[in-house]
Order: sequence, then structure tokens, then C-alpha cells
Amino acid sequence: QVQLVESGGGLVQPGGSLRLSCAASGFTLDYYTIGWFRQAPGKEREGVSCISTRDGRTYYVYYEDSVKGRFTVSRDNAKNTVYLRMNSLKPEDTAVYYCAADPTYTVPCFGRGLEYDYWGQGTEVTVSS
Repeated sequence: QVQLVESGGGLVQPGGSLRLSCAASGFTLDYYTIGWFRQAPGKEREGVSCISTRDGRTYYVYYEDSVKGRFTVSRDNAKNTVYLRMNSLKPEDTAVYYCAADPTYTVPCFGRGLEYDYWGQGTEVTVSS
């Protein structure tokens, strides 16, 4: 059974950091593009970052403009897990964060992620003082 499980969300003060994890089971992440998306209250889901894979190797990495320089996506194939390290968090980063997986390396990293095949349940991130 294919499953993605996010963890690592929580309440953090502005300027703080969190590391989100996306653990996969039922398939190997090596050959999937993993996207991170978020949905803030009252807003559409948006792509935040993704790590695209072709033939088991990283093909490209994407960051949405508002998170460039603050967020870092990485993958640990041995743990079958993708991470999103989030630094210098801002109140506008508050959202439910989802990871999604797709077997194609050309799947878009932006937008609402409708093309992705598999989704996790989400983890909530709140940035507030």
C-alpha cells in the first residue's frame, strides 16, 4: 500500500525553524518526484518546493520565490524520506504542509499539484509570537 506520512509541524515563533519529514512506504522515493505544497486558511494550495528525480538521480530542485534562501529540500534514500528544512519562518508561512509523489520527473512543482499521484495527510505549521 502506497503511503506518505508527513511529520514535524508545530508552533514556532517568527524567525524560528522547523524540519518537515515525508516518509514513504509501499514504494521507493528514489524514482519519484516529491513535491511540498501548502494551504493556508482561505487560500488555494500552492507549490512550495520539489525535488525531481530521473533514473534515480536528482534532476532538479524547485523553490517558490517566497521561500528561496529560507527553505531547503533534501532526500535520504536510505530512509525513504524527503525533508523540508524551513528557516527564518514568517507568519505568512503558516499553513498545512503536504508532500506529494509522482513517478514522472517532469511533473510541475508549482500550482496546486493536481498532477501528483500520491498525497500525505498534511502537517500543520503555525508561525506566531
